[in-house]
Amino acid sequence: MGKRRQAKMSVEIKRMLSAIIQDHIKDPRIDFTTVSITRVDVPQDISHARVYISIMGDEEKQKATMQILQKAKGFMRSELAQGLQIRHAPELELRLDKSIEQGIKISALLESLHQEEAQKEKNDE
Repeated sequence: MGKRRQAKMSVEIKRMLSAIIQDHIKDPRIDFTTVSITRVDVPQDISHARVYISIMGDEEKQKATMQILQKAKGFMRSELAQGLQIRHAPELELRLDKSIEQGIKISALLESLHQEEAQKEKNDE
């Protein structure tokens, strides 16, 4: 399979899994407004898909949500196979992605540094 098809499959899996998580998983313990799929990596043979999931909230909430999604992995895989209309759906490997959370922390630190600098300049005048 070519790189272009691999990239298209990755995007399509990401789109479909997002819809499956939002529309078909009916678990009241999950706050779906804080869950998003950030990236999907697929090898050339589409045998498995590494899915990176971002969950906003404290560590306990992230852990609980990931456990629920891990239990729903089989359901998500079967729905994915139906939606993609392929014979063998990729094995899903769910991973917690903390890059958005880290980006927010870095942004807050930079903003506080900027405010401190502005305060220093104000005091020097």
